[in-house]
Amino acid sequence: MSELPANLKTNPRLSNWLAIDPRGRVEVRSGKVELGQGITTALARIAAQELDVAVTRIAMRPAGTDGAPNEGFTSGSLSVQDSGSALRQVCAEARALFLDEAARRMEVAPADLVVRDGEIRVRGAAQLPGTSYWELAGAVSLEREATGEARPRAPAEADDAEPQRLDLPAKILGQPVFLHDLDLPGMLHGRVLHPPSTLAVLRDVDTAAVQALPGVVAVVRDGSFLGVVAQAERQAEQALRKLQSVARWDEQVSLPDADALPAFLRAQPAETSVVSERNVDAPAPPGRRFEASYAKPFLAHASIAPSCGVAHFAGDGSRLEVWTHAQGVYPMQRDLGLLLDRPAASITVQHVPGAGCYGHNGADDAACEAVLLARAVPGRPVRLLWSRADELRWSPFGSAMSVDVRATVDDGGRIVDWEHEVWSNGHSLRPGRAPYPVFRAAMFLAKPFPAPVAINMPVPTGGGAERNSIPTYGFPRHRVTSHRVLSMPLRTSALRGLGAVANVFAAESFMDEIALELGVDPLAFRLRHADDARTRAVLEEAARMANWQDRGRREGEGWGLAFARYKHNGAFCAAVAKVDVQREPRVLDLWLAVDVGRVVLDDGVRNQLEGGAIQTVSWVTREAVRFDATHVTSDSWEAYPILRFSEVPRVHIALLDRPAEKSLGAGEATHGPVAAAIANAVADAVGVRVREMPITRERLERALLAG
Repeated sequence: MSELPANLKTNPRLSNWLAIDPRGRVEVRSGKVELGQGITTALARIAAQELDVAVTRIAMRPAGTDGAPNEGFTSGSLSVQDSGSALRQVCAEARALFLDEAARRMEVAPADLVVRDGEIRVRGAAQLPGTSYWELAGAVSLEREATGEARPRAPAEADDAEPQRLDLPAKILGQPVFLHDLDLPGMLHGRVLHPPSTLAVLRDVDTAAVQALPGVVAVVRDGSFLGVVAQAERQAEQALRKLQSVARWDEQVSLPDADALPAFLRAQPAETSVVSERNVDAPAPPGRRFEASYAKPFLAHASIAPSCGVAHFAGDGSRLEVWTHAQGVYPMQRDLGLLLDRPAASITVQHVPGAGCYGHNGADDAACEAVLLARAVPGRPVRLLWSRADELRWSPFGSAMSVDVRATVDDGGRIVDWEHEVWSNGHSLRPGRAPYPVFRAAMFLAKPFPAPVAINMPVPTGGGAERNSIPTYGFPRHRVTSHRVLSMPLRTSALRGLGAVANVFAAESFMDEIALELGVDPLAFRLRHADDARTRAVLEEAARMANWQDRGRREGEGWGLAFARYKHNGAFCAAVAKVDVQREPRVLDLWLAVDVGRVVLDDGVRNQLEGGAIQTVSWVTREAVRFDATHVTSDSWEAYPILRFSEVPRVHIALLDRPAEKSLGAGEATHGPVAAAIANAVADAVGVRVREMPITRERLERALLAG
């Protein structure tokens, strides 16, 4: 008997995950949601492999609180790693149950049976009558808990053709698959007037002037929460503009200097903890001392489609239905119950995909606002849509971070002591973790809930600001310290990769700085400290792909290398970047060598790796939330530029498939290594280093003048 996967331990009933339809279909339920990452296809393939049925027989049901297993959030690159391993075990146990029943009926041993697309026959006796999952569906009950006794099939046993993505055809054909396309009978349209600044308080508003407009069904005010509900979307927009003109707010200065964030973070009250230490009680080893500081700004999610939510109270108020593109349906259900002071069981939350979300963007808040508007019109569903400015101003941001790294190098050119210190706000304000609701609107009601302070998740589950701060290399002595900044001028929460991006950016930039100061090739320096075979393999493969040892050099071009194992227990990734800096920093090529263990969906993994790498190029060369003393000012694509299609580099990927190893998540593996590789390439091109993201032409010019 093997230990159950963690997600199966918390959701052990097989019927929560799986149902066999006598009509020849397999219904699969998961608590993980489709964000465009292809997880429904990957999970469908896992189920098909374990049950030995065609993927076309698998019906993947969207995550919802009406029966799917509670798997928390779809985050941290854990869907295949955690949900996939749970589903694999569920299907292995279901297969064993069906084979046991078939063996009993056919009077043979289960080992004598084979399954082909759900048909069960005696091995080597095709002439004998068989049975099938479909025929046995009524006799085999999945209303039982997993035991861990069934063994999942080995990769060779589960060999099959890679399926096409299940979610793409409808999207490509423009069919109404997104939450934004949802059109329920009798649906009304809502808009919310968000405050003009972080601490603004609504002083006065002429609601009568708005209520008198054509099509307006309700004007909703609850403290400083202000919104409208109208018959048509155009009428809701018109009412919002009127509402904006008649609302009066009291504002106050509350934001720091956007150009001095490292100093601000270090000056604030903080909760300090030692993340990891090794051999620190021994005397500090002698050697040459190095130190440097690095930083990243607040970053926006910049989701392609602004956030949306739909809510419907039953006419008698007994039930609430919510449709959302947020990443956790059960945590939302719990916080909505706290917000409304009603049993969570009276609320159903259903996931519907949205166009673009990796991390905690405004989806949770939009769903909450839809609920607050729908409460005013029971019996009618309300669709709430944010504007582009709403999305860029009021979604939670990825925290600004400041990182100090110090190291001692002995006479043999090896790092013998390493110190990593990070200052950052917390990286999670997701629902479901505080004793009160953490939706943004909850703080602005007439009876407000507390303004929450972002937390960091425990390091064993990945951490937040500390993510990837613990050295991956075999340094004999290290100490890692985290300062969770408790002042929150801007609301921060999970953005793809959390603290890993800044920590790897710092650590791997620092590795290059030390190597170059010692006159050692950056690849050789990393291999000198890599005591893990899988680490060495991805480094050597990335270097081979990019022809690192014989890389050419043109004026204005530079090459950089970096490595990280995501969260220290996830995917291994090495990246090589080639940049051009003649006009502004531009990434020309990226070579990625990645080990995600057993590859479930090759195309899906490659898409995740490439997408993450391109997003990182945008972060490192373009993006930063801008603000003055009172307002977030980067509220449009012009003010918050992201990478254009014409600026996308060529991305070359090598997957080091290891079928005998556990599958590891791919979604966030590339961000840290790509960020550091770009920084190292820019330094290689110009001979000076920019230690703060984004690496822009202006920062390069200042560095050159200072250097």
